[in-house]
Parts: sequence; C-alpha cells; structure tokens
Amino acid sequence: MDRDNNNNIPRFDWDLSFSSVVSPPSTGTDAIGAIEFDPSGEILATGGIARKIRIYRLNSLLGTSRDDKDHVERCICTPAKLSSLRWRPDLSGRVIGSGDYDGVVTEYDVERGVPVFERDEHGGRKIWSVDYTLQNGSVIGASGSDDGTVQMWDPRNGGLEETVRPGGGTAAICSVEFDPLGGNALAVGCADRNAYVYDIRRLVDPMFVLDGHTKTVTYARFMDQHTIVTGSTDGSLKLWDIANGQRVVRTCRGHVNSRNFVGLSVWRHGGLVVSGSENNEVFVYDKRWGEPVWVRGLGGQTDWFGSDRRFVSSVCWRQVDEDWCTLVAGGSDGVLEIFSGIRN
Repeated sequence: MDRDNNNNIPRFDWDLSFSSVVSPPSTGTDAIGAIEFDPSGEILATGGIARKIRIYRLNSLLGTSRDDKDHVERCICTPAKLSSLRWRPDLSGRVIGSGDYDGVVTEYDVERGVPVFERDEHGGRKIWSVDYTLQNGSVIGASGSDDGTVQMWDPRNGGLEETVRPGGGTAAICSVEFDPLGGNALAVGCADRNAYVYDIRRLVDPMFVLDGHTKTVTYARFMDQHTIVTGSTDGSLKLWDIANGQRVVRTCRGHVNSRNFVGLSVWRHGGLVVSGSENNEVFVYDKRWGEPVWVRGLGGQTDWFGSDRRFVSSVCWRQVDEDWCTLVAGGSDGVLEIFSGIRN
C-alpha cells in the first residue's frame, strides 16, 4: 500500500504475496494454537488441538501453491492439547518446549520425537504460554497459566526459580515473553486487562503496569528493548514506550478479536506486527501507523453468517532476514498458509 510521501498516510514497504498452503492431514478438529520458527529460521513447528507437534522445512513449503503432498517432516504425538511452543535457544533447534491444556511443560527431542524433560507445577491448570531466555550462558524457562502465576525455572533440572502472581494472581496469565534482545525484562499479558513488565533479577514487583486495554490482554511482545506490543480481546493492539513513562504511542485497530486467541507476532527487522482475526483474515500493521497496511483472508473467503466460523488462530514472522520477509498464519480449521515477499 504505497500512496505518497505523506508521513500520515499508511504505506506498505513490502511486496508480500501468497506462497503456499498446507491443509491438515486429518479431517478432525485441528485448530493451530502455536507456530514457531527455530533459531535458524529454516524449521517450522506447529501445535494445537490435534495433540501433535508437526515439523516442516520451510524450503519444502515455499513455492508449492497447493498441498499436493504431505510436507510434514516429523510428527510428535503429545498427551494433551497444545497452546504454546518455543524452541530452546541453547540447543540449535534440536529441542522444542510446549505448554499444554493439562498444565504441563514438556520438552521434546525433535530428532527422536521423544520427551526429554517434563514439568507439572501449575496444578493441572492450562498453560497458555512458554518462553526461554539465555542469561550468563544458562537457560531460564517461564510459563504462564490459568492458575494466575508465572513460573520461572531451570530446564536443566526442573528446579523452581521464582513464582510471580501479577495483579495478585487472581486472573489467568495469557502470555509470557522474555526480552528477545537479551535484556532482563519479562513481559506478561494477563486476563485482568493489564500487561506487566518485570525485571527478572528482582521479581518482587513489576517495573511497569501497562493499563489501557478494556478486556483480557492475550499477548505482550517486544518490538525492541523500549517498545512492547500488546493485543487484547477488546479488538486493539497497543504499542507502549516503556522507556518514557509506559505511555501508549500507538493504538492499532482493524482486526476482529472479542473472544479468541488469534495470534500476535512482531517482526523486529521490519517494524511490523501481524495479528490474526476472528473474521478469518490476517492483518499486518506498521509500527508507524494505527491502520493495517496489509490484509489477507485465509482460504480466500470470509463467512461470519453461515455455518463456517473459522478464524485465524496463530501467526508467526520469520526473524532472520532483513530484506526478505516470511509470514506464516494458521487457522482454527488447521490450514497453514505461508506468505513471502521483498522490500519494495
């Protein structure tokens, strides 16, 4: 969307177009709840209601306009429905962690397809989000749950490092993310309508409480070390400047989100945010503007009024390139679509 040089008019600096689609192997319920690229950006993992982690090679997906063959390189069966996936940052894409509906964090050896670590400390309450960070050469894991806690732990031995109860621990934790740029911050999205930012070296109280949404904060993501993007079931995204008084610098609207997890991903190289939507469309926002700069329906259609109530349930940017972008979106029907493009 290039209109003119007026800085107040949104324009899209990328030629992003459809690349390929992968339909679910089965006909049963297969909503995709998580999509994650490994650190190299070459391997893609998905998980969701079907109780499977599916592993794909990106090269096998790009350029295939129709799903004329099974692109799954590996499939790991899991004991429970999955809500979150995250690759261990210290193991070069060999181990992936998951959070499930039974409140268990499990790490899987991808090559062998077997669990190598398990942690069941949320009292059987659903885990919505897991993440990892490297601190002084050691890995720290975090999980957020319906039990109202964020737990930080050492994946080497499962030992509990810290338990945090944002807002008093009375509301579900929907999202946890460490600063991916190596800082000491942890961002938390909570069902009490707030997001919280903690210094992991001192978790007694949050550094910031981001109070501005009117419904559950489903996602809190870092754009950079000073900017956090939050998504909410109030139908908005907000960009917060945490370096200057935790003020809202942008509110983005256009997508539909009133009840479901629709996915939120930030592409830091391009300054772009992507959100799913309950009208089965993908919305891309540029951090400079509040209106979407690119909108695409999954499957080429949207149907609010018939029996088809599909929605976009997960989205993910590939992070490794600066001049080439890759976006993956998954639907509540299990369909996976890949979009790619270059800078205009």
